[in-house]
Amino acid sequence: MAMYRHQLVRKNTLLLAVFAACLCVSSPSPAWLAIVSVGTSSSDIATIDNAESCDHLPRPDFIPKQINLCKKNVEIMNGVITGANMAVDECQFQFRNRRWNCSIRNVDNSPIFGKVLEEGTREAAFVHAISAAGAAHMVTTSCSSGDLQRCGCDRSVTGVSSEGFQWSGCSDNIDYGNMITKNFVDARERRGKKDPSDRQLMNLHNNEAGRRTVEANMKVECKCHGVSGSCEMKTCWRAMPTFREVGEKLKEKFDGATEVVAVVVDNRKKLVPVDPQFKPHTDADLVYLDGSPDFCEYDPKTGSLGTIGRECNKTSKAIDGCDLMCCGRGFDTRTVEIVERCSCKFHWCCYVRCKKCKRTVELHTCK
Repeated sequence: MAMYRHQLVRKNTLLLAVFAACLCVSSPSPAWLAIVSVGTSSSDIATIDNAESCDHLPRPDFIPKQINLCKKNVEIMNGVITGANMAVDECQFQFRNRRWNCSIRNVDNSPIFGKVLEEGTREAAFVHAISAAGAAHMVTTSCSSGDLQRCGCDRSVTGVSSEGFQWSGCSDNIDYGNMITKNFVDARERRGKKDPSDRQLMNLHNNEAGRRTVEANMKVECKCHGVSGSCEMKTCWRAMPTFREVGEKLKEKFDGATEVVAVVVDNRKKLVPVDPQFKPHTDADLVYLDGSPDFCEYDPKTGSLGTIGRECNKTSKAIDGCDLMCCGRGFDTRTVEIVERCSCKFHWCCYVRCKKCKRTVELHTCK
């Protein structure tokens, strides 16, 4: 199957990403992604086991404040690293059918997303948001599971609710997850905050939007108690959404992102919509400063990898359709035979037996 190969990467290699991009005040990509393991299994993820490990974080990729935060909060760092990997995976899932499919580079010592995020585009906005959300989500999960000594369940959720159920169980401590990861994730962007750059403001806004998306989509989960499940009493707790749900919400915000410009109001720089007719954005919306390239052709200046060789959907009129994905260049069609499991039956006890079926499908790839 002809697949888009640029996003494949070597296993067991550490990417020096975003952070490594510059010594400048504003980093073009989410700084804390500086240690993202290439690969998806937990064995591929780098670990930080003690304060001394923090001294081995690559400099000048990490600023002194982050090194110190790492030493003071060693136990959260593996959650941050896992959250980084989770964010990259989710980005690639959400954009799998678009011209830019969140491809990552496999070149050592280069930014994880190449040059794509150097401009303040929608894509940069999404990556910042999903990255911050990933860190907060994973650290909060670690709190609730008892993996961290400094935090646990949210004990502020107690008593009887207005709906009459009893708050009990282990509510996810999203306040702690947001607070502790905000200090680490936003550290580089907050340097020189007395006169922040436009890009700093954009990055900080989208980081916060990512965290707020996790918190805003918390839900109530309950368990019934009583004879034969009669639910004579119900106990409930607050739980985070799945990270897939967070990714879907942020993808919706990406599609509705607001183009902004920085202006000075009362001696303070702030971001406002370029078009005054637009409704002002909220703290939970994504914002961007620059238009995106069309990502149709390979362009090393913008980091676009193009769509040649990408698989497309011949019958779709959406962005994954061959007309739009291939940018009018046309597409090639070939027939392949696929072998898959079918007619699966459960046998007592306890295994499933399947047949192997073959079917012929047409694959379409952009010229």
